[in-house]
Amino acid sequence: MTSTVAPSGPAPAAPDAVDLGLPVVGSLSPSRAGDFMQCPLQYRLRTIDRLPQAPSPAATRGTVVHAVLERLFDLPAAERTPTAAAALLEPEWERLQAAEPEVAGMFAGEDDLAAWLVSARGLLDAYFTLEDPRRLEPARREELVEHVLPGGLRLRGIVDRLDVAPDGAVRVVDYKTGRAPGEAFEGKVLFQMKFYALVLWRTTGRVPALLQLMYLGGSSSQGPEVLRYSPDERDLVATERKLLALWEAIERATQRRDFPPRVSRLCDWCDHKALCPAFGGTPPPWPERVPGPEEPLPHQRRAVERAVAQGAERLPQQG
Repeated sequence: MTSTVAPSGPAPAAPDAVDLGLPVVGSLSPSRAGDFMQCPLQYRLRTIDRLPQAPSPAATRGTVVHAVLERLFDLPAAERTPTAAAALLEPEWERLQAAEPEVAGMFAGEDDLAAWLVSARGLLDAYFTLEDPRRLEPARREELVEHVLPGGLRLRGIVDRLDVAPDGAVRVVDYKTGRAPGEAFEGKVLFQMKFYALVLWRTTGRVPALLQLMYLGGSSSQGPEVLRYSPDERDLVATERKLLALWEAIERATQRRDFPPRVSRLCDWCDHKALCPAFGGTPPPWPERVPGPEEPLPHQRRAVERAVAQGAERLPQQG
């Protein structure tokens, strides 16, 4: 991927040749790729129509718990305790309400909110049964990673945590606040982690040593657990081919304006079920303008803005 840094002083004379980087013709994240594989219509409604998704207690709890675990590592190592994590919970909830006021409407009253906060504290307690954050110093947290493939497809995602060992080995960590999947579905959840590993390999030249999914919600048969996987280059080449084939399918569907629904048990949790032809609904008219690849999706926007701001902070200051 070609990196670009904004100039900090007067523009120099134009060189004979300028590296303009690869033109971006499309963009995929793990969640949007998953949407298309699960249901093409869901992909269209979320990515092309950009229909909003109503906040849910489960998803919002995940957002708040992720924020607490990110900020936990701002504390000195010795202070990263369950008590300290619990103390961060309500401030992070208040911060989210300020940014997204609609989340406050999820609860019928104070008792509902109190029960929800207790459930979030339970997930934080579960985290401490899986690892001791006092013994860790992550290299990156909530890191936006992206890479443009030779054909112009940009892969973009947000990694919860990157750990780097003294020998340079990289561990990619993702927190999951839901339950762990059964063995039959492990490949589906590992797809997201292989996506991140592919981007990191293509940008650094080094395959991550370990992909680690931390399921704070446990599974149907046991408590919190960790799923680990060590990828190799063959894995990541296969993931790249799958993503390119997926993008070709998305381009064909866009050209034909044809994103059929795919009915499954997950339809009961879809925000847009009322618009689905499979359930007697009608999708909205095709938009006059399809959002371009340079327009981040709502769930990515804050991470993109933060990455841009951090890049600006690293620019040399003029005296």
